[in-house]
Amino acid sequence: MKRLALALLALAAIALIAHLWARPDNGAPGRYRTQPAEVGEVVQAVTANGTLNPVTLVQVGTQVSGTVYRVHVDFNDPVRAGQVLAELDPALLEAALKQSEANLQNAQASLELARSNLRRTMGLFERKLTSDAERDAAEERLQVAEAEVRIAEAQVERDRTNRRYTVIRSPIDGVVLNRSVNVGQTVAASFQTPTLFVIAQDLRQVQIDTSVAEADVGRLVPAHPVTFTVDAYPGREYQGRIRQVRLNPSVQQNVVTYNVVVDAENEDGSLLPGMTAHVAITLARREGVLRVPTAALSFRPKAVGEEGAERRPPGPRIYVLERERLRPVEVQTGLTDTSYTEVTGGDLRPGDLVVLRELTPRPDAQGSGFRFRMM
Repeated sequence: MKRLALALLALAAIALIAHLWARPDNGAPGRYRTQPAEVGEVVQAVTANGTLNPVTLVQVGTQVSGTVYRVHVDFNDPVRAGQVLAELDPALLEAALKQSEANLQNAQASLELARSNLRRTMGLFERKLTSDAERDAAEERLQVAEAEVRIAEAQVERDRTNRRYTVIRSPIDGVVLNRSVNVGQTVAASFQTPTLFVIAQDLRQVQIDTSVAEADVGRLVPAHPVTFTVDAYPGREYQGRIRQVRLNPSVQQNVVTYNVVVDAENEDGSLLPGMTAHVAITLARREGVLRVPTAALSFRPKAVGEEGAERRPPGPRIYVLERERLRPVEVQTGLTDTSYTEVTGGDLRPGDLVVLRELTPRPDAQGSGFRFRMM
């Protein structure tokens, strides 16, 4: 009998626990995801992705055709303005220059002959021994000879310039990012100027070309502070500032974006051209303010009969889990970001458990929540 009484007492205790577990209770801590209100920082920012580029990028080409004779620089080499980068075989251009110089000498000789003929003709004309037509013809031949000399001189200057173009020099101080020619390669400049080298000027200064949606671009102005990270150094944060919001829009799949150019320092050379930058453009910042998770502002109890569930509040409302019950709290909000919202007024204190969402009930908590299992 004593064992039977103990068994019945144990069964009664188990049934009581199961009843309490299954009883509807809007304050059960296990039903809600909560987080305490706290004092901290709220930062409102626009996020975007962009590409790191040199501030000044120069594509070095050639205006003459020929075979690459020498290459003096390679990838990543620092160069100075005027430094020789490569040379083309000058043989054909030197031959053309010699020919044009010979043509100039011929034109100069013809000019001297035309001058002599004009002097003789003028002497005869003064003595009435020749006609006006012969004098005019002599003057014309002199003018033609002078024009031919000028043409020959221009051709010589052109061939000399082309000869100088066979020596390709750097237009700026910088670093060679790309070299697209090798010794023995033929360069044809007949239709367009081929790019032989790409030089970046001073990689200690870089820029980020970002695409910002039209909904956010209206709040951006030059000198806005910017923070960004790159995949190569995920734990490191870099600083920058907006230099320009370009007016030319880009439309892709009916989405309008604008190019926002950000300037950044690169003193240690860790930022490389072409890297993807994850940019956060700071619009406003509040420090030492009471904040709650932004998700708390959208939470509403689902169960009918709970406090505050009968109507939509006219203003921002959050729910606090207090003494195992939900207490609605009307608040005034300020700055907000993707994670937190500033609370500027209302009956909310640091440490209050703010409800974020209602958890899905366990399947065995439905109904009575208690079942016997036969052994």
